[in-house]
Amino acid sequence: MKIRYDRETCIGMFQCVDEWDAFEKNLDDGKADLDGATEVEEQIFEVEVPEDAELDAEFAARVCPVDAIELYDDDGEQVV
Repeated sequence: MKIRYDRETCIGMFQCVDEWDAFEKNLDDGKADLDGATEVEEQIFEVEVPEDAELDAEFAARVCPVDAIELYDDDGEQVV
């Protein structure tokens, strides 16, 4: 499973931080950061989700009020 995070879209509500510890508050920028992620496009970050964190990652994606977080299964199909 892979998570994709659009940092430019993020409005800094930090709900994702409450759901999954891979997201961290960046108070200087007023946005979340995704720990261990690789920037695949400008302001688009991706990281593989460990199996034991899949539920937390799903909750993080679901609570984002601006849909800046997407979750993909191992076949590349969008789950959230």
